[in-house]
Amino acid sequence: MSLARAAMATGLLACASLLGACGGGGEGKGPAAVPAVDPAFLADQQAWRQQREQDLLRPDGWTSLVGLHWLELKAHYVGSGERIGNGVRFAFGPERMGMVSRDEAGRWWFTPEKGAALTLGDKPLHGRVALHSDHDPEPTAIGFDEGKGVMTLLRRGDRYALRIKHADAPTRLQFAGLQYWPADPAWRIEGRFVPHPPGKTLPIGDIVGTQSDSPNVGAVEFERDGRTFRLEALGEPGRDLFFVLADRTSGHGSYPAGRFLDAQWPGADGKVVLDFNRAYNPPCAFTLFATCPLPPPENRLDLSIEAGEKTYVSPVR
Repeated sequence: MSLARAAMATGLLACASLLGACGGGGEGKGPAAVPAVDPAFLADQQAWRQQREQDLLRPDGWTSLVGLHWLELKAHYVGSGERIGNGVRFAFGPERMGMVSRDEAGRWWFTPEKGAALTLGDKPLHGRVALHSDHDPEPTAIGFDEGKGVMTLLRRGDRYALRIKHADAPTRLQFAGLQYWPADPAWRIEGRFVPHPPGKTLPIGDIVGTQSDSPNVGAVEFERDGRTFRLEALGEPGRDLFFVLADRTSGHGSYPAGRFLDAQWPGADGKVVLDFNRAYNPPCAFTLFATCPLPPPENRLDLSIEAGEKTYVSPVR
């Protein structure tokens, strides 16, 4: 094959990998015209996809989850040992890490087991410490296995759980990669921000059955296929907008429980760009140990958004 033909074949292959088929015509009609796509758009989408995968695969990324343990008693011994009286047993870590306990005021504490090699921040942990949850300004993170593992406290409604991450999680080491619909500029849609009164909230349920009132700063209205749609945005004023949404591809190509989407805070003109090419799966698509929010009724769209991440197929059973 000549160098010119080899370069052409390489270009066609790259186009197909990101955009789908690059074109073609019926019998006797010759190749169909292919709309020009800005190379900068394609490069930007590819860079976003690469960063997305890198974030998932960090040693403490979402694919590293190995446990979600609800705390039902006032005190639990915790660790990986099977026959030494652990009320909560971890998949990784020291056989006996220590004791998690709750005082009369409802505060949680952790007392490390003597001899357990644990850390708090970058320092060895030797004495009793308060366990601050993910709802506190500075959550507590207890490290183990020479930094490979971390234990944190979650609060969901009036329930608490220990979340365990580990760099050797099977879901991380056997990650199967992400699949996407072809990147399409037509799915990068400019919408109009409709602000809500200050302090408005929206009830958001999650996959473990709890519900919380999330800050609901406004909504974004956009048009597609001659119809107007609306998405309620979560978040704080002035920060990026966050959407939990479902559409007609949910369970039919995309993750059944919905997807997430981020967008920048609107400019002075009230415009918001919704790039559905960057709709992404919640952590629950990759692990059994996440507590993902579910789309509110307002964000269940009568629209097939064939853009962004497809359903993840895990090799881990």
